[in-house]
Amino acid sequence: MKYMAKIIFLFSMLCIVSCSKSTHNGAQTNNTNMKYNQLTEIERYVIEQKGTERPFTGEYYDFFEEGTYVCKRCGAELYRSSDKFHSRCGWPSFDDEIKGAVKRLTDADGIRTEIRCAACDAHLGHVFKGEGFTAKDTRHCVNSVSLKFIPKQNKNKNMKEIYFAGGCFWGTEHYFKQLRGVLETQVGYANGNTDNPTYKEVCNNNTGFAETVRVVYDPEVLTLEFLTEMYFKSIDPTSLNKQGNDIGTQYRTGIYFKDANDKTELLKVYNRVQQEVGSQLAVELKPLENFYNAEEYHQDYLDKNPNGYCHLPLSLFKMAKEANR
Repeated sequence: MKYMAKIIFLFSMLCIVSCSKSTHNGAQTNNTNMKYNQLTEIERYVIEQKGTERPFTGEYYDFFEEGTYVCKRCGAELYRSSDKFHSRCGWPSFDDEIKGAVKRLTDADGIRTEIRCAACDAHLGHVFKGEGFTAKDTRHCVNSVSLKFIPKQNKNKNMKEIYFAGGCFWGTEHYFKQLRGVLETQVGYANGNTDNPTYKEVCNNNTGFAETVRVVYDPEVLTLEFLTEMYFKSIDPTSLNKQGNDIGTQYRTGIYFKDANDKTELLKVYNRVQQEVGSQLAVELKPLENFYNAEEYHQDYLDKNPNGYCHLPLSLFKMAKEANR
């Protein structure tokens, strides 16, 4: 199996350049009235120009949470997590699709079979058979940037949420997303004095809002104490209204809770850090007064823009990813 994976990987790499510039047979989608999501440059390259992301770099390559994978462009459901497997070939692999969600076309090379979203014609990748990875003997080799993952919502579970302000919310969100047990994140503006603020208004330093990340987590996997300890590893807790190169009250640090019962556990970590530091912390610990989601282009910013600005070092993301595995 190891040798099979190497052969498939080498074959895929040889085809990347040709498939990214090729034209494909098959009719274009007739769904001209569909409302598409805004795409980044790399997403357009893969989805619209039939490109291929670099192997072993995709967000969902080594990712096995429970949920559904939908089309990044139109949101149509494509794959279930139960059909995902690890082929070690550099890209996410599935041995089945949701019925009717994926269409197949002969690739321009006349050998491979391209797969596209049946709803909007977005390029997904290629499908291969006869490799013997699973009982279904099929491998959908899919680009991560063509997909968006929707986590399974288990209403019987007691999911919890907490709000962390740690400087620029782009990096803080990406940091928390690495932790196993974090189910959902949103970036937004917390504890300000106006309604429905915009990013521009918040940056003017007169709304009172802090750039904040809403973290929804599974308490059976991740304790609030551990989550808070990880938060303190990502900030300078004595820096007032400044983290990294970002300066202003919107970049202040804070922990905001909705459940009053969380305060005891939060204080346990807060006081321990303050004792270790030996001085007063510049971290707010308050009930959440309000929270407004930031504009869509801020959500999952570093997933959309891998080389985008971040005040946190890359080593911190790696540490978080391995912290509670």
